[in-house]
Amino acid sequence: MPVTQHIEAGDGDFAATVLLPGDPQRAEWMAVTFLQAPRCVNRRRGMLGFTGRYRNRPVSIQSTGIGASSFLVYVHELLAGYGVRTLIRTGTCGGLVGRVGLRSLVLSAAAFGEDDVSGQVFGLYEPDSAADPRLLERASALAMQLGIPCHVGLTACSDIFHHPAGSARFDAARAAGALAVDMETSALYRLAGHFGARALSICTVVDNVVTQEETDYSERQCLFSDMSRLALEVAAEDSA
Repeated sequence: MPVTQHIEAGDGDFAATVLLPGDPQRAEWMAVTFLQAPRCVNRRRGMLGFTGRYRNRPVSIQSTGIGASSFLVYVHELLAGYGVRTLIRTGTCGGLVGRVGLRSLVLSAAAFGEDDVSGQVFGLYEPDSAADPRLLERASALAMQLGIPCHVGLTACSDIFHHPAGSARFDAARAAGALAVDMETSALYRLAGHFGARALSICTVVDNVVTQEETDYSERQCLFSDMSRLALEVAAEDSA
């Protein structure tokens, strides 16, 4: 029997560590490409979820959709219903400074909302917008060992993708030191903080608002190989 309203997996179908891509196709690609003996544990509403093993350690991958609203539904149910204790976002982001190049990775040390409603958890959960320090430290060290281009620092989070103000909307974020922007990291850190879980956001840079460069969608899913490998290495160590 399913444990929650939006995930059809049964009790025990998810590992304690779950990777969180937004795109269901990316979740499937990650599972088939990297996991040993992956099995699909969720298909409800097309939000695919898989459980398998990486380096003989149990790990799950659950897609979350686009934006904080969808993300919060799945992450809340994973934490409250399935006892998940470690969450690693494997998403996309836009670079906010020129040195954050396309296809590099951004590890979010801390995230802040673009405005008072970004993340849609204000007033609902205790604010905790920082990564788990041990996960962040290990991911940074592993990226260096693996030769993966990586940036570590503050990121911004917004619920709005198409914005009438254009790139000028990010002036304040850049001034505050933000390296990149995505749509889910603030919600991830705040929700993990509320449940006492550990979380880290690892994102691949797919465009840059300063240089106006962007990747082509035809590059996906191979564009996410470095991010997937790094996240799974961190997950394998976490579940050891």
